Amino acid sequence: MRRAEGFSLIEMLVALSVFALAVIALLHLSGENTRSAVLIEEHVLAGVVADNRAVEAMLDSPAQLAAAGAGSATLGDRQWRWTRTVAATDMDTIVRVDVAVLPAGEERVAAQASVFRSVH
Repeated sequence: MRRAEGFSLIEMLVALSVFALAVIALLHLSGENTRSAVLIEEHVLAGVVADNRAVEAMLDSPAQLAAAGAGSATLGDRQWRWTRTVAATDMDTIVRVDVAVLPAGEERVAAQASVFRSVH
């Protein structure tokens, strides 16, 4: 009498369980990659807005620099809010300009930039 060839029901259930665990792990990894890509995109776009505002601060006159401390911008089909603060330094002729960029409707800072410039 020959014994039947093939897998038993227990072996099939174990193999199916291992396969299911691998699929769940891959789905979790895919979700994490998507979330990371969204955060990186937000950080890069906010960084571009911060850099643009910092360059504009370098080109503004001292009166313009003192006047506008906040505003909004659109980049990458998104709305951004920015704030600009001017602080004195140890040198009377140099100020520090800090720019913070926040996603519209949120209170967390997505990017920052700082520059030093002459007040004259």
